[in-house]
This record gives sequence, C-alpha cells and structure tokens, in this order.
Amino acid sequence: QVRLVESGGGLVQPGGSLTLSCTASGSIFRIDTMSWHRQAPGKQRELVASITRNGDTNYGDSVTGRSAISRDNAENTVSLQMSGLKPEDTAVYYCNVEVQTSPYFQARSTWGQGTQVTVSS
Repeated sequence: QVRLVESGGGLVQPGGSLTLSCTASGSIFRIDTMSWHRQAPGKQRELVASITRNGDTNYGDSVTGRSAISRDNAENTVSLQMSGLKPEDTAVYYCNVEVQTSPYFQARSTWGQGTQVTVSS
C-alpha cells in the first residue's frame, strides 16, 4: 500500500503564489514519474506538471512559465510552486506518482485525495 498526502491548497488572491506538496509513504521500492494534475468543475482532469526521477520536467500549456515542479527522491516528495495565479487556476489539484512496491513488480499509478486551490479576491 502506498499513501499520498497532499498539502498547501487554499484560497489565494489573483496574482498570488502558493506551493503544493505531496509526500508518498508506505511500501515503496522506487518512485518513477511524479506529477500534479488538476480538475476544475465541469472539466476534465489535466496535467499541470510532471517530473521524472532524473529531474526532467514537463508542463501543461496553461501553467507554463508560472509554475515550477521539484522533487526530493530521498523524502519521496514532490512540490509545485505556482505564481501569477488566475481565477481559472481554481481547481482540485491531485498528486500522482508511478511507484514500484517491489523490484519484481511494474510501477503503478497512485493518486492523492486532492487539495482545493481557489483563486479569488
């Protein structure tokens, strides 16, 4: 069993910044790609940013230039810094990790419970 705990969501004013964090715990042999996704009401879940174990990053078009994803392999954490927040960034943000629980098993995708980010004055 792998558990993801997300933190850092909340209410932010337009133009503000915040940092989301996600920590994985449990039966972890190795974590491959870690990522953040978001889902706004009535919309499909979309990729915000991802980072491989080697540190290669990828960003969704909607946040490019306003976000930075990072990870700490020793602590099994991934963070997402966002700035210049807009009302359209309002969504539930989900952490996702591809994790191997054993060297004999393939990596499986695991989702966090989500954290609400609301951008409003």
